[in-house]
This record gives sequence, structure tokens and C-alpha cells, in this order.
Amino acid sequence: MAELLLLTAEPGGAARVLPSLTLLGHQVTVAALSPSSIVEHQDVAAVLLDARRDLVSARTLCRVLSGPMQGPPVLLVLAEGGFTAVSSTWGAHDVILETAGPAEIEARLRMMAERSQIGTEDETPEQLEAGDLVIDASAYTARIRGRVLDLTYKEFELLKHLVQHPGRVLTRAQLLQEVWGYDYYGGTRTVDVHIRRLRAKLGAEYDQMIGTVRNVGYRFDPRGRDVVTKAPEGEPAVAE
Repeated sequence: MAELLLLTAEPGGAARVLPSLTLLGHQVTVAALSPSSIVEHQDVAAVLLDARRDLVSARTLCRVLSGPMQGPPVLLVLAEGGFTAVSSTWGAHDVILETAGPAEIEARLRMMAERSQIGTEDETPEQLEAGDLVIDASAYTARIRGRVLDLTYKEFELLKHLVQHPGRVLTRAQLLQEVWGYDYYGGTRTVDVHIRRLRAKLGAEYDQMIGTVRNVGYRFDPRGRDVVTKAPEGEPAVAE
């Protein structure tokens, strides 16, 4: 499940703009066609921009979102006639017809996320350091004061993602989307299980690097402070 932002002036929200989106399990917030809407919803996975009725306004807003604001990837929702006007200069990451089915919508969202992730990875340093923790992204290894951590692939990806966002509170839904991806349909309990395993492998001296913000998510702090509460006890069987 992804958090999406739909920018539209159409009453009725997604059911009127992109009906098949309502058949998917994503969390969709509807807001006005304005840059200020992005400021209020910066952590969404993607922006769906309603360009069916006013192509000129949509083009202007799209350029702002992909340019000065450097916002989330933008998916333009078009009526069929709109394809003749859209070009790469708009800055949209992809386009879709308002009549698209749920499978196409899901595929385009997934591909946008993958392309954005590739761009992020290209900018990521090969080695990340946070206190005594050193992560080598190219070798898929993590060391704590020289000790190599025996991590599974998902544990490594989760730890790396947390270290890349120090001090930022990441919700379980965000972590599930950004680490496991759009094609994973397990519950957010999966995140809790992997956090528990990571803490165990970090050891008692360093497990508090991963703090829990009660009822919200997790935060990485290399100093190991600001822990609100430990993750819930119990560990059900969860696939990698």
C-alpha cells in the first residue's frame, strides 16, 4: 500500500478522476491543484495530477513540482485528447488515461517508484557511516565497531534505509513501501519483525540506535537516544 496524493479540482476525488484507483489498496489524499498541497504532503510516494480538463494549468504545476520543488514523481492523468499536447518538457514521470484499469495503474506506479529508487541509489555514497556503524552498499555488508553483522538481504536494506534518513521518523507503511516495494502485499507487522531482528544483531550496546515512536514508526539515531518504546514482543513467521 502506498500513500498517494491526487491533485484535482474535480469534486468526487479518485472515483471521478481515475475510477480504477479506488479498486486498489492505496491510501489516496485529495488536494487542490496547488504547489502548497505538496508542501503539506511531502512524504507521499507519488503525485497523481489531474490534467484532463485544464492542460495549461496542469503543465505549469507539473513543471513546478518536477523542477524547483523537486517533489515526488508525478503521474499525469489525461483524457485521450491530452496526449497530443504532453511532452517531456512538462517534467512528468509518466502519463495514464483516466479509463485505465487497476493493473495498468499499479504497473505504472511501480515502475515510477523503481525509476525513482534507481536515481536515488545512483546518488547514494557507497559507504555510509553512523557512529560505530559502517555500511558498505556495494559489498552489502554492515559492521559495528569492526564486527560484521550477519544480515539477510531485507535486514540489510532496511538498516541501510534507516541510516540514510537519520533522525527522521519513518512510518511502518513508508518502510514497507520503500524497502519491500509496491509488489509486496504483506502487513506492516513484517517491519516490526525485521526491526526486532536488527536490534538483536546490533547487540545490547547498539540496539537503541533504532528508536520506536509509539503508534507511528521508527527513527534511526546513531547516538542511540530518543527511544520511546521497544518494538512489540513476539515474532510471527514472515517471509523475506
